[in-house]
Amino acid sequence: MRSISSYRHDLFKLDSPYGFYFQWRWMTSSKRVQDRSRKKRIHDLEIATEKHKVISKILYLFELLKQEPENIITVRNLNQHRQQINLPKPHKVSDFIRKSPKLFQLYKDQRGAVWCGMTDEAEELLEEEKQIIEKNSDKSAEYATRMLMMSVDKRLRLDKIAHFRRDLGLPDDFRKHWVNSYPDLFRVIQPLKPCDDAEYLELVSWKPHWAITELEKMKLNMDELNGNVHVPGTLSLEFPLKFPATYKKIYRYGGKIEHFQKTEYLSPYADARGLKAGSLEFDKRAVAVMHELLSFTIEKRLVTDYLTHFRREFNMPQKLMRLLLKHFGIFYVSERGKRFSVFLNHAYNGSILFEKYQHPLVVWREKVLRLVGYRGKKKPIMSFADISELEDKFSFGSDPEDEHIKLEDEHTDTMEDFENTLISDGPELKLESVHLDHHKSA
Repeated sequence: MRSISSYRHDLFKLDSPYGFYFQWRWMTSSKRVQDRSRKKRIHDLEIATEKHKVISKILYLFELLKQEPENIITVRNLNQHRQQINLPKPHKVSDFIRKSPKLFQLYKDQRGAVWCGMTDEAEELLEEEKQIIEKNSDKSAEYATRMLMMSVDKRLRLDKIAHFRRDLGLPDDFRKHWVNSYPDLFRVIQPLKPCDDAEYLELVSWKPHWAITELEKMKLNMDELNGNVHVPGTLSLEFPLKFPATYKKIYRYGGKIEHFQKTEYLSPYADARGLKAGSLEFDKRAVAVMHELLSFTIEKRLVTDYLTHFRREFNMPQKLMRLLLKHFGIFYVSERGKRFSVFLNHAYNGSILFEKYQHPLVVWREKVLRLVGYRGKKKPIMSFADISELEDKFSFGSDPEDEHIKLEDEHTDTMEDFENTLISDGPELKLESVHLDHHKSA
């Protein structure tokens, strides 16, 4: 007996009294992404995914605190951002914060409300980050411009670009101020007003010397045009391939991979509206676009949702995930967590980026990661009165060791405890192994 899925290619027609007919076909039954990519997992890049999940939580807390007038916020208000922090119940936000005492501090006011603030070391790190972003602002503007040059209409919605903000190294206020800092490159418009108030970033002028892909620079050493005007067209470059060491069945796909690599394709900066969806040339051009976008990012990694949001703007296929999984020698998809991540394989040496790909913000984030976690005994949350009293004792020369400060002796925090606080969904790698791997790579 045939299964329902076996009818996926059968076409049924129903006659209609109006002279036309309806047609449909059974939906295909596809395996979950986790099942399809299970044999192609790369342990080192799974570790990189775990590290990203940790740092993204910390960075989001930093952003929330920076928005407050005194850089402090009540834990009760923080609980409203639980979903954005990706910290599900029953884990407490206060417990998560107490796992990183080198970055965050908790206080109680006179009414017993618990407040969260940053340590001096965290504030110094944020100032360092701000300087790095300002120093690399011109490069970020170049990447934003090149994204506009690749788009079909030469404009992109600002709220979609906002998804790339951290990945491109854009400042917090990029929508209010930064986008207006480069009037010779792009401008903010509202083309659909009054029907739609959505803001778009539109290309102001085409830059021929930027219409060169990162792959062309790598393969052909085309950083300089020597005065010639570059016109993007057909390319025949092979993508760097890097397969998981444990995957033994690659020989089965050898012929298809070689054929794909030798196929010519349009540059991501060329007009691709004439390409037929589903053709090999269309797919390879989509691979080139994704390769280019990932090359722009700080960590050569993106959440796959961000790519799918730009399918129409960059003329890419609807089933983008299928294309990413198919070309696992070029990309690696990690399915850990609710949102999948895609890596540019050749940029990574184990779980860290090759030095030539390391952006200053990558080094800065590694520095933050070294301050995450806590081995020791939990201290009680001090009140503002306790802090003032302690300061008075220090000012009169009292030895703090002569005073007994109550500690909670029942429990000692370990990296495993910190890991339990971070778990969001599904099986996770041990954070301790992530932390140790980080120190090995440091």
